[in-house]
Amino acid sequence: MCVHVSGCGLPFISLSVLVFYNANNESHCRYDLKVECGVASNRHKSRTPDACLFFSDNLVVIDHHYGDVYILSILDENKNDTPWLDDIEQKLLNLKTCIAKKSISEASCVSTNTSFIPGFSTEKSREQYIKDIGKCQKFIEDGESYELCLTTQMRRKVREIDFLGLYLSLREKNPAPYAAWLNFSGENLCICSSSPERFLKLDRNGILEAKPIKGTVARGSTPEEDELLKLQLQYSEKDQAENLMIVDLLRNDLGRVCEPGSVHVPNLMEVESYATVHTMVSTIRGTKRANVSAIDCVKAAFPGGSMTGAPKLRSMEILDSLESCSRASIGAGGAITALSNANEEYEEMVLKTRAPTDAVVEYERSRMSE
Repeated sequence: MCVHVSGCGLPFISLSVLVFYNANNESHCRYDLKVECGVASNRHKSRTPDACLFFSDNLVVIDHHYGDVYILSILDENKNDTPWLDDIEQKLLNLKTCIAKKSISEASCVSTNTSFIPGFSTEKSREQYIKDIGKCQKFIEDGESYELCLTTQMRRKVREIDFLGLYLSLREKNPAPYAAWLNFSGENLCICSSSPERFLKLDRNGILEAKPIKGTVARGSTPEEDELLKLQLQYSEKDQAENLMIVDLLRNDLGRVCEPGSVHVPNLMEVESYATVHTMVSTIRGTKRANVSAIDCVKAAFPGGSMTGAPKLRSMEILDSLESCSRASIGAGGAITALSNANEEYEEMVLKTRAPTDAVVEYERSRMSE
């Protein structure tokens, strides 16, 4: 492990990663922020803010690819003392090597039983969700949309709980590249997130990239079953159609802020594997125009097409009429197309809830047994 230390005088400029999550600010942006990005209104109101940001002046950044750790502190240019940097550097150098957890391949043999977990209340029953899928397909048949990303919510009242401990449990149970724990104490709000999907990435060279996911299947319980499920996803006509429509939508979104002719798709419909699921992922890239900001890029693409469907604005209007509450708590869903099978769509939605709901239940049980 190599530790790099840096005390940065203001001003400090950093790169955007995900939405507004960067070296100076951390944020939580909900689906309802869509009203700032071209949607007329939100039909459903949430008790939590549409967006939260706070300023981060001390950071520990881990580069997993190269095994480096960077410690950064934003200092007034007239100050030379670095007590936080010195303290954290010493703590990191004194860390003992951690014993590796079991590998992803060992953790990937998960149950495909997709019944709801007791103790969670659901926004909609199975019957109502399937009925709403039928309504989505009627809208598609009438030419109102090509694809509708219908979602529902799961909620559970919890006792006094260590939310950081819950997040660490979730991260161990469902490791994903875009996991996050955000504590907005002033809003009495804590976010525990574990996602395989990148919304946007903007690098120092102005390359803007989106990696939407459309198409998800559970991992198999044996290597043979796992490979079969992966191949079934790869060659599924319905999942390919879902993915292609979102790719076209993202090409349009990025085209609004990128140099003409620069938007392209280097990777189309690749299957990526995670601890609990296989997913179909495409990559869309473009070169940001010099006269637009990172915030302009977010506004052009938010909400991500994999959350809405296509065309985006009309699809969100339809979804607001079908969904009965705001998108918060544990939410899951799937893209409904003309080829969708209602029962399979319901099972996919439940599959996506397994890791977070299991993590909550198991963490509560472990705390009660202590």
